[in-house]
Amino acid sequence: MDSTNPNESPADQPQPVPTGGQQAPYAALERIAQRLLDEQRANRRWRNFFRISFLLLAVIVVVMAYDPPWAGKPAATRHTALIEIDGEIDYDSASASVDTIVPALQEAFADPGSVGVVLRMNSPGGSPVQSAIVNSEITRLRQLNPDKPVFVVVEDMCASGCYYIAAAADKIYVSQASIVGSIGVLMSSFGFTGLMDKLGVERRLMTAGENKAMMDPFRPQDARHKAFTQAMLDDIHQQFIAAVKAGRGERLSRSSEIFSGLFWTGSRAIKLGLADELGTVDSVARDVLKAEDVVDYTVREGLSDRVLKKFGAAVGESVVRAMGTEWLRPR
Repeated sequence: MDSTNPNESPADQPQPVPTGGQQAPYAALERIAQRLLDEQRANRRWRNFFRISFLLLAVIVVVMAYDPPWAGKPAATRHTALIEIDGEIDYDSASASVDTIVPALQEAFADPGSVGVVLRMNSPGGSPVQSAIVNSEITRLRQLNPDKPVFVVVEDMCASGCYYIAAAADKIYVSQASIVGSIGVLMSSFGFTGLMDKLGVERRLMTAGENKAMMDPFRPQDARHKAFTQAMLDDIHQQFIAAVKAGRGERLSRSSEIFSGLFWTGSRAIKLGLADELGTVDSVARDVLKAEDVVDYTVREGLSDRVLKKFGAAVGESVVRAMGTEWLRPR
């Protein structure tokens, strides 16, 4: 018996639900719609990415216009030139490498308004190569400009490679509690042979050259390699000692401990001849150089450089996120 209400229109009547094979077209349409929606989202992300990129580039251009790397030095008037050496001395250090210290030294000496150079130092040391190069450059510039003295002002610490550099100065000023010295050379590593035996780990290393694996921490220490390495360290130590003696001369005490790697307070360092007097940047500029105006020649990372680094990191992260999202999306 037909239960359909004859007064209802066809649109008001319940529609049959597709079953079986009738559902396939609907599923295909859903997949197509989902794919279109995904593509629209991806396109929107890329548009936003490029908009932000162009905006950041515009900001960088504006920043560089107001923050050029050559800016920051006043007109050549009588002043004390200041260069800061802070942190570990290393080739990629932001403020304690040859690439940052040497250009600052050259600019400070070349400025006709500078009456002397003050190195404000606070470093535990670092690369003997970088330290030796800076030491040599200070010595060269002093010889070319005998009327411009170089003074070192030690703050918290001037040890090892830092003192290698300081020894080239005309005078070294310290605070009573500054740490000064550590004239020595070291090389450190670990040995894991006993641990490997306990864990049952076998070291498989192939080399061409009988000494290529020298000082390998996963192999027992070879007496011949140890002697060779010690000779190399002794050679570098003697270079360090020669530089200190050349810079400090007769001011050095004859104590046998000076070149032993020990370090002392500023007060004790003065007595040993490793330093000259107590002083600060202001006192040296005011009382010694008679030029209270201090101009900073330190090569620093500019705002534009910092923005560029952050921009590069952001671009890389955005690209990986945007592209990775599409590549990893289930199909």
